[in-house]
Amino acid sequence: MALMPVGEAREKVLAGVEPLPVERATLSEAFGRVLAGDLEALRTQPPEDLSAMDGYAVRGADVADIPARLKVIGEVAAGRPFAGRVGAGEAARIFTGGVLPPGADTVVIQEVTEREGDTVIVTASTRTGRNVRRRGLDFSAGETLLRRGERLTSRDLALAAAMNHATVPVHRRPKVAVVATGDELVPPGSEAGPGQIVHSNGFALGALIRAEGAELLDLGIVADVLEPTVVAIEQARQWGADVLVTAGGASVGEYDLVQQALSSMGLELAFWKVALRPGKPLLHGRIGAMRVLGVPGNPVSAFVCAFLFLVPLVRRLAGRADLDAEPESAVLGTDLPANDERSDYLRARLTAGDGALVATPFPLQDSSMLAPLAQADCLVIRPPFAPPAPAGSPCVILKLAL
Repeated sequence: MALMPVGEAREKVLAGVEPLPVERATLSEAFGRVLAGDLEALRTQPPEDLSAMDGYAVRGADVADIPARLKVIGEVAAGRPFAGRVGAGEAARIFTGGVLPPGADTVVIQEVTEREGDTVIVTASTRTGRNVRRRGLDFSAGETLLRRGERLTSRDLALAAAMNHATVPVHRRPKVAVVATGDELVPPGSEAGPGQIVHSNGFALGALIRAEGAELLDLGIVADVLEPTVVAIEQARQWGADVLVTAGGASVGEYDLVQQALSSMGLELAFWKVALRPGKPLLHGRIGAMRVLGVPGNPVSAFVCAFLFLVPLVRRLAGRADLDAEPESAVLGTDLPANDERSDYLRARLTAGDGALVATPFPLQDSSMLAPLAQADCLVIRPPFAPPAPAGSPCVILKLAL
């Protein structure tokens, strides 16, 4: 099978993918979820004219000339409105959040007053209407304040609560299962024997999946044996995974059994092998409703493939419109040789240059090297057959936020 261009592979991964069904979520469950419909305010905020300060509710005309002596006729606390009316020469003690009594139009802060029994002396003039939060200052009932397709932030949840919504319509969280294959893999903290390495892919992939708000089923490590590989795939299907991610075992070696296991369960293969570095042996297909993404076992290849293909897929399922990191412009901090037929995604550091970001790829780009990946700020994109590029040349980057 010929190498597929990255853009074409991405189109196939996203082809026919629709946002998952809508459900109602409580506000405590809605963080990071995507709204499936516009949200209108169910109330006006604030619902009445409120005091913005501790002080006295008065008529502005009564404090135009100072000092002014006013009779205190009552008290207003938040949640405890005053039943009476403030008339000429009168004031009501009021606290922040208290409802402005009828007749009053101004709040004099307590710092410019003196109290003598049931009389308050105002020692500084206050403009009429000062220190009052007018009804509807924030929003009014019926206003659409949160829009379909928005990913709910902590601030959005506070707004939804103030709008008097206990639940919101959101798309179901995508369910993503991850399984790693390889006799050479041992869990972190284990004593690695001859020829063994510590498993790392699951942690990077799991973190990317959780960061996108998806549910994660980590199926751990399976040996390079067909039967347990099939069992793990079946576990993902029984769990109802929308996406199964396999890490490793998708190449052409005698012990690379993932594709064989997937095929035995009815895999409809969309592509295998992409013109991508790192990540050439990337596999994509479907088993029934479950989408399958087989990423390479080398940890940098696995991460780059997940960043370029898995993240957009999960976002589309979740109902998001912003599927990818936005490409940005930078200049190269080092010379680069000509590229071959594959798109290259070089791990690089970012620094501030003279009016532009400077992206400096690491000198070693081996797909097994996690230290440069952890230190990288971005990926420098080199298109197929790109000519040599000297330091200072323009380049396109994708920032690595997580």
